[in-house]
Amino acid sequence: MKQIPTPTGLSIHHGETALLQAVPHLSMAEFREAVITSVEQGGRLAALFGRPCETGAVQLIAVVASGETGMLSLVSTAVTDAYPALTPECPQAHWFEREIAEQWSVRPEGHPWLKPVRFHAAYRHGQHVWSPAQDGELLPSVTNFFRVAGEEVHEVAVGPVHAGIIEPGHFRFQCHGEQVLHLEISLGYQHRGVERALVGGPTKRTVHYMETLAGDTSVGHATAYCQALEALAEYGVPARAQTLRGITLELERLANHTGDLGALAGDVGYLPTAAYCGRIRGDFLNLTALICGSRFGRGLVRPGGVGFDVDRSRISQLVERLERALSDVASAVSLLWDTPSVLARFEETGTVSRETCETLGLVGPAARACGVERDVRHEFPSGIFRFAHIPVSTWHTGDVFARAYVRWLEIQRSAAFVREQLAVLSDGPSRGELGALSPDRVAVSLVEGWRGEICHVAVTDTQGQLSAYKVIDPSFHNWMGLALAQRNQQISDFPLCNKSFNLSYCGHDL
Repeated sequence: MKQIPTPTGLSIHHGETALLQAVPHLSMAEFREAVITSVEQGGRLAALFGRPCETGAVQLIAVVASGETGMLSLVSTAVTDAYPALTPECPQAHWFEREIAEQWSVRPEGHPWLKPVRFHAAYRHGQHVWSPAQDGELLPSVTNFFRVAGEEVHEVAVGPVHAGIIEPGHFRFQCHGEQVLHLEISLGYQHRGVERALVGGPTKRTVHYMETLAGDTSVGHATAYCQALEALAEYGVPARAQTLRGITLELERLANHTGDLGALAGDVGYLPTAAYCGRIRGDFLNLTALICGSRFGRGLVRPGGVGFDVDRSRISQLVERLERALSDVASAVSLLWDTPSVLARFEETGTVSRETCETLGLVGPAARACGVERDVRHEFPSGIFRFAHIPVSTWHTGDVFARAYVRWLEIQRSAAFVREQLAVLSDGPSRGELGALSPDRVAVSLVEGWRGEICHVAVTDTQGQLSAYKVIDPSFHNWMGLALAQRNQQISDFPLCNKSFNLSYCGHDL
């Protein structure tokens, strides 16, 4: 399909690639106006990142997604040491600009709270350079925190080591008695330098990096990666492989949503649902293992298709075990909705307004719980989702109940999708071989993971190798949403608010 240059950007459909030179290179003033105006008109900042130029400058590339039109708009500019921040006019850029300052030693002037997001040294042209975002040692949480002054105001620090067996993250609460006035979230403990390791690829290791970006989203990130490569190689994935990818993506959603509902029940001390869902989550994981031998789907999604296939006998087993697991989870979850003490803790706790959701650019169940119909499967469909429609599940109250109830709606609709696709799984090949990647091109790949929108942006050099690769896990968009959900709540509500978002530390830290 012909790519359409507009006055402010290059508009492409999801799954297309563009010549890197075709992306409009704007002055900083034009770049700011293009991004800010696009977001004000209903677009959403899906990606904003930097890549080094041969001149020593840093090229900034922005990807604005329009769910209404199903189009992606790309613009770029060049910066050196500083530029006027987008964040004051476009809060969706807040986290992105903190990352740019940290990675490339470029200061967005006027940013309201410029701090590292991963606490690593800036890296430009193969050399570590000082980052204006941080003085002193670059250690996670060794930084200044926002403080509230006043009598009886006190500070509570939680983590990075937590009581549960979970990944590390630091939370700093400013409290007046039990009321939380402000929550600041400091991450970076899981930073592994994955994006930098991808440059020069793809290699045999690359897909394994993708599968372990966030271990509970192995299928989602591997699918986004493979879609990007297939676009760059101009390769059409066989229909059977597309269906199997979609089935396992929804099984990943089923397992994690079920686990989350059980964990939410545990956070309010309601043990029947907590115990049942903990076990049923394993049943859904075992369905993925029945397909590919891995409960997390590793080894399944590969460039060109899938690494495993299913025969009729295995399909029958999948359907039988799916129905049994769905019946069990329906019984377990109905206990939540029928228990007044549970609803009393869920309702009106950790509320995020629709306006706040749209201002921050939240994604996934967190956005849909605010009444926003934001779902890649609907707005930017790819693979089997171009032909098989899953209704968008929303609720309107924006609280813990809404985030839980959206998960329950999605469990039912994902199970129906898996059942239907197994019944009509087409014959044919499940994988083909990709050719060389096109040189000097950029591809944007979107997938609706169980937490929300996964965005991968791949850029190739003159040899067709990856010169830059950007990963935006849905958690990157949503951590600030958790911070605002906790505002003016009791500090004892934090475990419940936190679990209702259930964001990824390692997916954010990369």
